[in-house]
Amino acid sequence: MTSTSEDRWRDLRPDPENDTPLYLQLARKLNHAIHSNRWQAGEALPSERLLSEALGVSRITARNAVALLVEQGLIRRTQGAGSFITPRYEDPLSRLSSFSQMLRRRGFTPSSKWLSHEVRPANRDEVIQLGLSPGAQVIHLRRLRLADGIVMAVENSTFPAALIPVPKTIGDSLYSYLDQHGLSIVRALQHFRAVNATAEIAQQMNIAPNDALLLITRVGYTVDQRAIELTDTYCRNDYYDFVIELRS
Repeated sequence: MTSTSEDRWRDLRPDPENDTPLYLQLARKLNHAIHSNRWQAGEALPSERLLSEALGVSRITARNAVALLVEQGLIRRTQGAGSFITPRYEDPLSRLSSFSQMLRRRGFTPSSKWLSHEVRPANRDEVIQLGLSPGAQVIHLRRLRLADGIVMAVENSTFPAALIPVPKTIGDSLYSYLDQHGLSIVRALQHFRAVNATAEIAQQMNIAPNDALLLITRVGYTVDQRAIELTDTYCRNDYYDFVIELRS
């Protein structure tokens, strides 16, 4: 085994002295390894047996960690072949955050409408994606994104509660608020998948239930590589389009 391979395994080992459950620690470390390209897109993931033996954890711990990343779309299972790192696209945030510019180029006037500002305990995905302790408090923000007064996206954003002590002071621009408080998002990882509109989202968008939408899940990082933003955006496909440049 090469030193690089040894490093990859060592970095995955959970800390038994940590209060966070071992499967959450392993899932978080695998998540970070995948996003930092220590484990490459398309690469086969070691079996649960090999993970448990190499990392000194039970097979149940390995199985639960992998299952969580399958739920998040980072790992896909292929019958008879094993588990693989899901291919993904990464775009600079500057290409993804220009909501207003994109709509103005297409002749629309952009605006937003806040639906709620909620403080609550972090759920399992938020603990993993934002590197939080179980039970940590988060700020959950919901808003509508509009073009010429028409709702074209429903957005749910989550941040560690300590970063936004008074969420109702955010105003119209979330990113302007973050910039003003030294929390600028400088890099983001995004996952795209097709979903059907729930009854609630369909009503908010004035579309039919089960209409096709594009769900974008974004994890936003600060300059010191802290993950502080987890956002799910449900987009109408007749308003949103994306161009992704691939390079060898």
